[in-house]
Amino acid sequence: MGEDVEKLKQRFPLLDYLRQQNWVARPAGHGSEFVGRCPLHRDTRPSFYVNARKNLFYCHGCGQGGDLLRFVQLSRHLSFRESLVYLEQHALPADPAAVLEQAATFYQQQLDRYPEALHYLKQRGLHDPALIKQLRIGYAPGASLRRHLTAQGYSWDLLQRLGLLNAQGRDAFYRRIIFPCCQGGRVINLYGRSTTAAFAHRFLPGSKGGLYAWEQVQQCPEVILVEGLFDYMVLWQAGFRHVTCSLGTHLSVDQFQQLCDRPRTVYLSFDVDTNGSGQQASQQLAQRLRVQGIATRRVLLPEGQDPNSFFVQGGDAEQFQALLEAAPP
Repeated sequence: MGEDVEKLKQRFPLLDYLRQQNWVARPAGHGSEFVGRCPLHRDTRPSFYVNARKNLFYCHGCGQGGDLLRFVQLSRHLSFRESLVYLEQHALPADPAAVLEQAATFYQQQLDRYPEALHYLKQRGLHDPALIKQLRIGYAPGASLRRHLTAQGYSWDLLQRLGLLNAQGRDAFYRRIIFPCCQGGRVINLYGRSTTAAFAHRFLPGSKGGLYAWEQVQQCPEVILVEGLFDYMVLWQAGFRHVTCSLGTHLSVDQFQQLCDRPRTVYLSFDVDTNGSGQQASQQLAQRLRVQGIATRRVLLPEGQDPNSFFVQGGDAEQFQALLEAAPP
């Protein structure tokens, strides 16, 4: 019984539960303490304190205190066992999208604080501050997200399940540029692009969603499809707003269906690798799209280049437009 109770309290942190009950709080000093009006009695001024790290509450007004189960007992007038049943049936876990939203916002705030991150973006051809802000690009220095999110009351267990912390409880993203992946206005994943060769690029566990920023181009009669996010960024920066990204050469079923949802022309601008893998994937995708009645054009970049390197090495919007116009079926 004791072990089950502890697991239950880990699944439903006290602060998460109180937020679900519309408890309004503000940080109390620093650390993981929050204060607000007491939900257990008529409180004229904030006297109800929650220690998110310890998962405990105490009210200096009515003198009540304890853990999540004790709060449910007092607020719902239930016995200990009835409180267990109530939490199993009614308490909802924290919304993953809300946690990822907070993580994305935190990483975005870090970007300007680390000159090496801004330098890396400039190396990759991304220099427009307004675009960087609009696309919510951030930076993960490491060893800081855990402290930030646990101070907001989120448990280690939740952060590890979402992949934000590793098995040792450390930040999963370290020295990576962070790109939020959104769908329906909600952050559903984060992509970490390593700034050094020492760390692999990676997503969090779970779905990457559909084509990147698809909702912005879904109505366009012509769409440029690229492999990587830096390809997407430099094209957007150069004024090509009908561009989307597949986050790799192999499209998921959902991504393929998105491209086929209405008649359009898809310009495939994949990497021109020395091993030919990018162009082979482009050719295979073009064949599949044509079977579905989708017109395709394959953009022929110079040997060894992708859209990102094309612009980094001096290409401009006019030259890329000429490549689009010359693209064969």
